Amino acid sequence: MRRTATPFSLIVLGLGVFLLVLAPLLAWYVEPRAQRTPVDIDTTTVFTGTGSYFDTDEIETVHDQRITITRQVRGDVADSERSGRAVWDVSTSVDTDKSLPAADPHDSLQWTTERWVTDRKTNEPVHCCQEKPYFEGEAYLKFPFDVQKRSYIWWDNTLGSTVTLAYRGKKRIQGYEGLRFTGSVPATKTGTRLVPGTIVGEKDAGQVLAEEWYANHGIELVADQRTGRIIYAAIGPRKTLRAPGGEKDAVVLLDSERVAFTPETQKEQVDLADTDSGLLRLVGRTLPLGTGIAGFLLAVVGTVLVARGRPHPDTPESSQQPLTM
Repeated sequence: MRRTATPFSLIVLGLGVFLLVLAPLLAWYVEPRAQRTPVDIDTTTVFTGTGSYFDTDEIETVHDQRITITRQVRGDVADSERSGRAVWDVSTSVDTDKSLPAADPHDSLQWTTERWVTDRKTNEPVHCCQEKPYFEGEAYLKFPFDVQKRSYIWWDNTLGSTVTLAYRGKKRIQGYEGLRFTGSVPATKTGTRLVPGTIVGEKDAGQVLAEEWYANHGIELVADQRTGRIIYAAIGPRKTLRAPGGEKDAVVLLDSERVAFTPETQKEQVDLADTDSGLLRLVGRTLPLGTGIAGFLLAVVGTVLVARGRPHPDTPESSQQPLTM
């Protein structure tokens, strides 16, 4: 008797081999290409806290006031597709209760717009596509994918330079674990502003070119390790004016020990991080592992079926009797 492989056994063996080849492709080829900064982002984050600000109606600094920072990020899909980069337009407003709800950002205590352009894979800044302002560093609106337990260079737009954020361990936000980074900014001159001399203690002067100074009491960012999404942020901005050549702050424009993501913003960012991280985990770990195991089992079963085959009667020529007359 001889044996031949059945079509079913060949199909099982072929499917097993296919899955064994597919498993490493998912882990080594598909997942890295899925780790790309999105271009169609449209999200709003809100910080709240208490502090002091210069009230232009009262012409003095008022204290113990609620401060709200609203940041809206929208992706420019058309420019992103043309350049192959992630092009994000960012609008940030600082408001007090007087200017909320902010129907027009021009009424805010402070309003800035930026265009953030990054490499979609590395998160490194790319200087193109009408980027504004020029920036450097490794992190700003997000961290790179696969965040490491090390210090990162964070861009502080108010400072106009980078700040080193040190890794401080893990922290749970709304029950979700992320990596925590902290830093601070010492008082630094950032520019000048033309103001009445009386504001900075120059009573005999008319208009003076006062010095703008900026510091940050503390920066705390918590990032999702897999996606780099910031699930919690807190800052402590301090902006002041000094008389030309002065060594002390003459007036406080804005000062808060801590303004941080609201619970609603934390939950939204955690949900987004959990979803995105889950998809990357599915493509990079769960599917390759499941596909590899299934492929191995099918290949073993297919090999056994092919080896066993289907029996057929053995009819060699030597077994046939010659015809005689």
